[in-house]
Amino acid sequence: MSGITGIGSGLDINSIVKAMVDAETAPKAAQLNRLEKATTTKISALGSLKGALSNFQTTMKDLNKMSLFENRTAVSSNTSALTASASKTALSGSYSVAVQQLASGSKVATDAVSNFSATGAGTLTVSLGANDDNAVTVDIENGASLVEIRDALNEQLKDKGISANIVNNPSTNTSQLVFTSTETGFGKDISVVGSSNGGLDAFNINGASKAGDGTAGYLEQAANAKFTIDGLMLESASNTIDNAIPDVTFTLKNTTEVTSSNGDVQSKPLTVTVGQDNSGVKSQLQKFVDSYNELIKVSSELTGVTKVGDGKPPVVGGLVGDATVRTLLSGMRNELTKSSGVEGVGMLVDLGITTQKDGTLKIDDEKLGKALESNFDAIAQFVAGDNGLMTRMDKRISGYVETGGVLEQRIKGLTTTTSTIDTQREALIRRTGQIEARLFKQFNAMDALVGQLNATGDSIAQSLENLPGFVRKDKK
Repeated sequence: MSGITGIGSGLDINSIVKAMVDAETAPKAAQLNRLEKATTTKISALGSLKGALSNFQTTMKDLNKMSLFENRTAVSSNTSALTASASKTALSGSYSVAVQQLASGSKVATDAVSNFSATGAGTLTVSLGANDDNAVTVDIENGASLVEIRDALNEQLKDKGISANIVNNPSTNTSQLVFTSTETGFGKDISVVGSSNGGLDAFNINGASKAGDGTAGYLEQAANAKFTIDGLMLESASNTIDNAIPDVTFTLKNTTEVTSSNGDVQSKPLTVTVGQDNSGVKSQLQKFVDSYNELIKVSSELTGVTKVGDGKPPVVGGLVGDATVRTLLSGMRNELTKSSGVEGVGMLVDLGITTQKDGTLKIDDEKLGKALESNFDAIAQFVAGDNGLMTRMDKRISGYVETGGVLEQRIKGLTTTTSTIDTQREALIRRTGQIEARLFKQFNAMDALVGQLNATGDSIAQSLENLPGFVRKDKK
């Protein structure tokens, strides 16, 4: 209703009405803005707190597993020569292991041939060892070249772990087929028998005979791994050895024998230590401490008041003075400081975990390591299980983070408040329009009346000017 106003009175009615409308509605608008800002700040703060609590709860669940304390490790003092792993049923112990020889597969070569081409259809039968019941017979087509023979062999031998390749001798312009097996162990040497049809008997190989210059035989014989455990001589067809020590697996990588400068071969045994998974538990405890400290950091930021300089308002956290946060943190601290009654490990401090001035936790690595060495089972009882610290802590926070919990209900209530603010703001807009319309109606009526009065005054003045002897003072 603003339009062109004030013609009759000469007043800036638009500005007057705007000032009066603002004076009446601005306090309510400011109140709604403040309420909206405070509400959205709290929603965001509660969301941050819930996220930190959820992360902490996940970390506690990972630590609250008895299986974590049942794990066993097998540690090699020389991983370039041997690696090891242990199942949960492995017994603790220390073992001296020396590796004299790795298990190897067979590698053989055919007689050297020149520009070979099969003169007829035939076969090549490839076997591993003298009593191979699963020998593979490969069909070779008439006229097949050495490359085509190689490709046929590889296609049909791939499931047997044998591959074939061609090695060319540039000085004699001859070629040999070389077979390599991934199957390790003594007696698993490759042998090849070719049919006389097509001249394929030229590729016969006796895996027990050593290859000569251009003649068929073995290049490397299949062999067992040879090693000792605490001085006992042992052999294995594979470099992966199960149950030489019950429930422990070794993987042999290299020998432990070295040759001295005078040519003497010396053995340098390595040590395999089987024991409880101290490092895994220690790592999980560190994650627990880190996650708890992150929760304390988030809580401090949300409930703190930070000065930013003279003359500037402080930065206020979204949950300053919030009773929910105080109750939550108080309950958690009570559990952290409560004695468990477990012999050997009654409190966190017995693990080398202490509370700092700022409320965060700190681990003394040396003390924790000693505690794990001497009280491993007690630590498991203290941390995990139905009465363990993790279960008690989880009960303290689950009511806050679970679906329908304290934080979700508060966020839901604040969201409802936000909707109410929107409703009130819409009502204020309607009321503003009504006030503005009323004021314009009143001022426009006054403006019209003043215009009429001015017109009447002008008419009377003009009539008076026309009277004889009338002189206006404002005229010379």
